[in-house]
Amino acid sequence: MPLLVSDHSWTQTVSTVHIHVPLRGATAERVDIVSTDQYIKVHFPPYLFEAFLLEPVDDDRSTAKVGNGVAILNLTKRDKKVWNHLMIDTEDKAKKKEIREQALLKYQEKLSAESRSQKEKKLAEKKYALETMMRLDKEGRDSVQKTKDAERARTTAELEAWQRTQKQRAEEEAELRRQRDDQNNLKALTEKTGAGGNVQPGRSGGEVKRQKKRADLPAPRCTGNIQVTFTPRVFPTALRESRVEEEEEWLRKQAEARRAVNADVEELKELKEEDRNPDCLKDKGDKYFAAGDFLSAVNVYNLAIKLNRQMPALFSNRAACHLKLRNLHKAIEDSSQALDLLTPPVTANAAARARAHVRRGSAFCQLQLYTEGLQDYQAALKIDPHNEALQRDTQRIRDVIQGTETQ
Repeated sequence: MPLLVSDHSWTQTVSTVHIHVPLRGATAERVDIVSTDQYIKVHFPPYLFEAFLLEPVDDDRSTAKVGNGVAILNLTKRDKKVWNHLMIDTEDKAKKKEIREQALLKYQEKLSAESRSQKEKKLAEKKYALETMMRLDKEGRDSVQKTKDAERARTTAELEAWQRTQKQRAEEEAELRRQRDDQNNLKALTEKTGAGGNVQPGRSGGEVKRQKKRADLPAPRCTGNIQVTFTPRVFPTALRESRVEEEEEWLRKQAEARRAVNADVEELKELKEEDRNPDCLKDKGDKYFAAGDFLSAVNVYNLAIKLNRQMPALFSNRAACHLKLRNLHKAIEDSSQALDLLTPPVTANAAARARAHVRRGSAFCQLQLYTEGLQDYQAALKIDPHNEALQRDTQRIRDVIQGTETQ
């Protein structure tokens, strides 16, 4: 049972009420003040001061100050008039209890509203900060792109101007050579025929020479067809652009991988005959992955790898599952194993190598090893330089590294 404080004092003006409550040695940290429009409570164990106000006050404009051993409450009246008493004159405990409960309920609602308001304010500030960062990032990218476009346009204009100049200069030089040739031919013909020669007036030596050449041309050849055959090739590249030895080695390794099936593993003896095919297991694991069942996909790929450890697609696909399951070190290990099997690097395995690099680079970045991740993304971009998504991801990793270094 708390001890009620009765030695308080109060003063008033027409618009305000001032209440002084002695704290009897209590520190400010131990004082709990509850204030509503009709109820005031100052609690500092084991003492308690309660005031059931005669008239309602404006709680939002009222203040409380604790210091120098006293709590001072400055209350703003709603109606500007002089009070005869500070508190209502009643001994009805039920009425006081009702006023107290309503006041405490109103106070809790006020605290809840303030808490929601603060949360909404923080969310708004966070949203504004995020939008500002995105806007600044976009403005930066637009500025860089604008500079690139301007530089590209300037370089293109200079190149076109240089090409026009070169073309004009070549035409002028050709015209000068033609005129010199005509003059030399005319001079030689004049010397040959003498002063009384048969050179027709108005015809230059060049024209005479061209007529003589046309007269000496042979008759056109007869038409015919020549049959050309080419050696069939597995790879789409032309033979002059391919690396035959590496391509043949890749085909040989693929054929050996298909034959290298280890069906004697104890865990595989209970499988059906058709389920002992690593290609069938790979297709089954791919279906589990597409359905979002990554654990089942990992289990199927594990069985397929026990059957055949020479198929790079099994390790690469299992790395993708580990990425989804956040098993990042296992994803790096499987991607590295897939890249070891994807040798020699040829056109047929280019897409698979790019995927393996991206998966390993993604795992590195999620482990915050951005430098190693950037190396893998650059390797993938070297294989597929026109992939816009790869270009964006690579640039994003560069930005992260630069931001980390500046910090």
